[in-house]
Amino acid sequence: MLVATFYFALMNIFIKAVTHLPVMEIVFFRCGISLVICFAQMKWEGVSIKGSHPWLLFLRGLIGTTALYLYFVTIAKMSLGTAVTIQYLSPIFTTILGLFILKERVRPVMWLFFLISFSGVFVMKDLDQSIEGIYVLIGIASSIGSAFAYITIRALKDKENPLTVVFYFQLVGTVTGLIFSVSNFKTPESMDWIYLLMVGLFTQLGQLNLTKSLQKENVAKVSIINYTGVIYAVAAGFFIFGEYYNAGTFLGMLLVIAGVVLSMFYRK
Repeated sequence: MLVATFYFALMNIFIKAVTHLPVMEIVFFRCGISLVICFAQMKWEGVSIKGSHPWLLFLRGLIGTTALYLYFVTIAKMSLGTAVTIQYLSPIFTTILGLFILKERVRPVMWLFFLISFSGVFVMKDLDQSIEGIYVLIGIASSIGSAFAYITIRALKDKENPLTVVFYFQLVGTVTGLIFSVSNFKTPESMDWIYLLMVGLFTQLGQLNLTKSLQKENVAKVSIINYTGVIYAVAAGFFIFGEYYNAGTFLGMLLVIAGVVLSMFYRK
């Protein structure tokens, strides 16, 4: 999960660099490039493309694609650090869903820690006037979608090869992105092609490590490690994109991270 988080951090940087393109077009390129890489790797390793649970694999792809689109919207409309922080509420939703769907245990005091994390989002919104409420809601919706996607991956544990799970996600994302971007397709400029290629490459590397992690360990436990990505996002936003974070933003981020870290230590 640590390796996956690093790859996704690189992916976020290159996505931010092409946010002048339509969001669904970015989804198409992001998933399409990863799809080609994944297909080649599956052929090389002799992994079945069809899989034994096609409907569950398709559901994972559909939910993941929806969450991905919403996430890209927040990256385009908010600072990178803020967008990533809100997205990283997904471990909380993953834990909650794991309680009801996978029957995983959640101790009562952890709900207090979750409340601390949620309060951080509202602090960021209230103290940073550049953050629009609609995009906060979109970010939360994206994190809920990601949580559902994590749960479906967990449900496929010992049933599907990680490459097959990733393949379906990229396939659904590619087809959906193509359908919704045809009408307003904008030809990428010279460096955009390089950025989009890097997005696809780091996506594939991140997704593969993410899937392996979720299939081999408790969902809530490994998802929490995702929060190291906040550090990457804030640093990249500041040094690469010249984004400014005021004290309120940092306070909100701190509360979000604190709630999850507390739950992690308490669980341990």
